[in-house]
Amino acid sequence: MSRIGKAPITLPAKVTLEVLKGNVVKVKGPKGELHQAIDPDITVKVEGNTVTLDRATEQKRHKALHGTYRSLINNMVIGAGEGFTRVMELVGVGYRATVTGQVLELALGYSHPIVVLLPKEISASAEQLKGQNPKVTLSCADKDLLGLVCAKIRVQRKPEPYKGKGIKFEGEVLRRKAGKSASKK
Repeated sequence: MSRIGKAPITLPAKVTLEVLKGNVVKVKGPKGELHQAIDPDITVKVEGNTVTLDRATEQKRHKALHGTYRSLINNMVIGAGEGFTRVMELVGVGYRATVTGQVLELALGYSHPIVVLLPKEISASAEQLKGQNPKVTLSCADKDLLGLVCAKIRVQRKPEPYKGKGIKFEGEVLRRKAGKSASKK
């Protein structure tokens, strides 16, 4: 059996999970409500506050789906209960970020500001402390959506390997390269 797939999921307080018609799992909690369609070969059982997943056969495809859907449902449970947060750091002189409603405006050294429209599910805030790099904090109940939006923001100015300028995640360690060395005569 799949190590990930066979692990049970425990539902925290205030989080409910139900299997709807058409093999759709609905998770509802204080941070929001999430839906996920499940392959018909995977069965979801809810017993009290424990959720288990079973697969139809031992085929390679079913084994892969078993672990994948268990991880997706677990992420939905965590997201509906606690939510997910990512902090992005803007490293570079003159780099700034402002959030107005669902609009994130970035100044990244280009001749124009970059405007990113955020989905309504994501809440964002930007802070600029003196002597530190600007930080953008994104929060959402859906881990997949949060990752997609973070990738969309990061691609605007990826960190470069020489000076480390660009948009990086907080705590991320960048692999740095040595610059040109002067020729010795």
